[in-house]
Amino acid sequence: MIKKISDKDKQDWDRFLSSSEKIKNKDLDSNIKEKKYLTKTIDLHGYTIEEANKTVNDLINKCFLSKTNKIKIITGKGLRSKNKNNPYLSEDLSILKYSVEDYIRSNKDLMELIKEITKAKIEDGGSGAFYIYLKK
Repeated sequence: MIKKISDKDKQDWDRFLSSSEKIKNKDLDSNIKEKKYLTKTIDLHGYTIEEANKTVNDLINKCFLSKTNKIKIITGKGLRSKNKNNPYLSEDLSILKYSVEDYIRSNKDLMELIKEITKAKIEDGGSGAFYIYLKK
């Protein structure tokens, strides 16, 4: 079945084609939201818990002052952690994957600078990484 186009629809179409008005590309909007973040990344593989916590503390404060609003922290998944060989150490809390985020969340001064902490996307490390979004 073929429908006829009304004269009004034709006029509207012609007006649209001759107009110099730009239409927003909705496909680009979702990309713009992610690109607005000024991001710093740190990889904590090989750090001790104390070194990692101090480094992360310094990085969060430095990024906040420099207007960086997203930090990607790579801790690793703890699959090769030597702590699993020592039964006197906690398998969970001795691994950077758990302890670094716990340290941040329990630090009141750091949490005042942080808007949100989320899991990383698969392409950014998945369960072996997380994001910190800083307040403005």
